[in-house]
Amino acid sequence: MLKYLLVFIKSWITSTNTSSTHLGCNPKHTLFVCKSCHRSSEERQKNLPCDGTILLKQLNTLCSEKFQFDELEIKPIECLWACSQGCVVSVSSHDKPTYLFVNLPLEKSPTALLEFMQLYIKSRKGTVAWKQFPGLLQSAIFAQIPPVVVDKNPK
Repeated sequence: MLKYLLVFIKSWITSTNTSSTHLGCNPKHTLFVCKSCHRSSEERQKNLPCDGTILLKQLNTLCSEKFQFDELEIKPIECLWACSQGCVVSVSSHDKPTYLFVNLPLEKSPTALLEFMQLYIKSRKGTVAWKQFPGLLQSAIFAQIPPVVVDKNPK
């Protein structure tokens, strides 16, 4: 699973690298939300949206109502390959570590994730001390993956 996540992150950074190297360009911070995630302990009823889709909608609504993020993009992803881990999201930005959060409950996750995004965006290097994480996310953190270093002067 981690292997696939690393391949995804590397391909995402490589594809966005060209736009973020232009002078004066501020790269966006991205909150990837798995649309197909569902709490693994519960059977999803037919014709009801997955928990990931519900979380995505809640995040978009809360972000537009209470938070003004010019630097944030919330992107739906079909699958983050952590299906046994309930709702899963990933936080990423150019030259910053990627964070992976799992087993997120629908009720309080949107607020906690957007609070974390404020800390992540404000941090020059993207490192957020575990003690600063919103309480809900302290138990939901699955991985902090170092930034992918792209050699700007290949030989």
